[in-house]
Amino acid sequence: QMSIPQNHVEPPEDASKKIAKAVTSLLEALGEDPSREGLLKTPDRVAKSFLYLTGGYKKDLKTIVNDAIFAENHDNMVIVKDIDLYSLCEHHLIPFYGKVHIGYIPNGKVIGLSKLARIAEMYARRLQVQERLTKQIAEAVQEAVDPLGVGVIIEAKHMCMSMRGAEKAGAYTTTSSMLGVFREDVRTRTEFLDLINR
Repeated sequence: QMSIPQNHVEPPEDASKKIAKAVTSLLEALGEDPSREGLLKTPDRVAKSFLYLTGGYKKDLKTIVNDAIFAENHDNMVIVKDIDLYSLCEHHLIPFYGKVHIGYIPNGKVIGLSKLARIAEMYARRLQVQERLTKQIAEAVQEAVDPLGVGVIIEAKHMCMSMRGAEKAGAYTTTSSMLGVFREDVRTRTEFLDLINR
C-alpha cells in the first residue's frame, strides 16, 4: 500500500477503549477530575474523534479512485484549487489546516475531479507533516493517472505554531511538490502558479 509509514500497523479492535483510557489518564495527569459532569464523556468523544481524524490509514488509492479514470485526448493543464484540508501534526497531535491546489497535465487519461479532493483527504486524515503530505498527494495522482506531470501546493496554518511555541497566529506554511514536466519545465510550473494565484 502506497505511502503509509513503514511502521504503521492496523489499530487494534479495542482501539476506541484504549484511546479513551489514555485520555482519562491524561485528564488525571492535568489535575482534572474525569468523573465531573463536563468531562464524563470526554474520553469516549476524543477516542471517536481521533479514529475519525486518522481514518485515512484505512483507505487506499485504488479504492479511492474506484475506476474513475477515463480515456481522454486532452493535453492541457487540469487544476482543482482551494480544496479544504484538515490534518493533525504528528509532532503535537494538534491540527493544521488550509488549502491544497492540485494540477496535472493528462497523458491520454483523466481522473474524476472529485477524486483529487478524495486523494488529498485520504492522506490528510493521518498523522502528518505538511512536507510529506504534499509529496504523498502528488505521488498518488502520478500513480493513479500517469500524467505528463503533477503539481501540488499546500498553504496551511499550524495550530502548534499559533497556540504554543512561537505563537505566531498569522503565519502560513507553503509547501510544493512538482513531478514530471512541472519540475522539468519552468514555463509549465509558472503557468500552474499563475493559475492558482488568480
